[in-house]
Amino acid sequence: MTSNPVSVFSELATLDWRTEDFSYAQLKANLPRPAVNSQTAAETVQQIIDDVRSHGMATLRDLARRFDQVELDHTRVPQAELVKALADLDPKVRQALEESISRARRFAAAQVPSDAVADYSNGGTVTQRWVPVRRVGLYVPGGLAVYPSSVIMNAVPAQAAGVQSLALASPPQKEFGGLPHPTILAAAKLLGIEEVHAMGGAQAVAAFAYGVDMPDDARGGIEPVDVISGPGNVFVATAKRLVKGVVGIDAEAGPTEIAILADGTAKADFVAADMISQAEHDANAAAVLVTDSPALAEAVRGELEVQVAATKHNERVRQALTGSQSAIILVKDLDQGVEVCNAYAAEHLEIMTANAAQDAARITAAGAIFVGDYAPVSLGDYCAGSNHVLPTSGTALHASGLNVNTFLKAVQVISYGKSALGDVAAHVINLANAEDLPAHGDAVAVRNAHKALN
Repeated sequence: MTSNPVSVFSELATLDWRTEDFSYAQLKANLPRPAVNSQTAAETVQQIIDDVRSHGMATLRDLARRFDQVELDHTRVPQAELVKALADLDPKVRQALEESISRARRFAAAQVPSDAVADYSNGGTVTQRWVPVRRVGLYVPGGLAVYPSSVIMNAVPAQAAGVQSLALASPPQKEFGGLPHPTILAAAKLLGIEEVHAMGGAQAVAAFAYGVDMPDDARGGIEPVDVISGPGNVFVATAKRLVKGVVGIDAEAGPTEIAILADGTAKADFVAADMISQAEHDANAAAVLVTDSPALAEAVRGELEVQVAATKHNERVRQALTGSQSAIILVKDLDQGVEVCNAYAAEHLEIMTANAAQDAARITAAGAIFVGDYAPVSLGDYCAGSNHVLPTSGTALHASGLNVNTFLKAVQVISYGKSALGDVAAHVINLANAEDLPAHGDAVAVRNAHKALN
């Protein structure tokens, strides 16, 4: 009697690099990435930004009608709605949010940097002082899912940084009478955020960046912010890129992604479950397994076949896992696997190897690294204490996840008296002359010659 062959998730691409010797440039060029055309989005988004700047609330009303199918006479959510949303919140969800807030606050508090002071001779000092930005706009997406966790991830580090003015925007929902989702409102109330706006997409980013004047509305307008943070779709990400410079932004977040570095000791059901957990975000989500074990790769395919069929959003998951952005990459050994992961620079990178901690220490580019069998990405999404607003699309090569420093600026304070200046006066004058900027040197010389200065 022969057994039936094991059904495997064959649509997921395999890239066999065990015999490849890619240069770094070739490696980056061959990595699986989503196909994104941002040019069309940029043209559309720039028009939205221009319209919000020119027409303010009239444009916000028009776009809410067009994109969200709701009628708005203003964006500000009444305080009574925040109170009601928290009162109506499922107690189990409230308890989970409170635990997430507590853990996030502990980690954020540990990130707050100390001022740095360098003392030079004769009392000269240079101090780097950390100062919070004045006002922050927090964006929380709507769409296929509800993200109260993103309220926490955005607000907690801003509050730890000492930001005094926080405004939150989330898309209006037709089924909730034009308000953001009530769980979003409840999370905002838990965090003490009083200014919440029912607006989404590129128009929300534009409103935060440039402000919206509503002089005839007793609720007031929307005051411009200094930093905009939070994830969103391609239109939100494009809008953040286009207003960068007018305001600071955390990052240009694209579709979510997970990479998993695993060897033959990894548990195939864990690997498959974690790939699915990211793939359920949307059809553009990326899931990449990097392994030196063909047996594990085959076992993961079998697990995917079973688990994808059983998961709620199976069609969305299947589209993500069979897209060009997802793959199993076979490598000859873990050294090559680490090299691949460092070039990929994943938003989320899980390490499931026999020596996970040691292998994780070799990673130099990732938004967040999850070490071992019992640190899934979903832990970081909600209750690890870490932040889940992370760089995507390879930008972890140079960018960081959302943190307290996103909302701080370093101000340098120089304090020199006459004696301290005298110690370096000749050097300043010589360098100024070398750069053909003699007036720079004169600004020092006049002080050295001034008898009354002490």
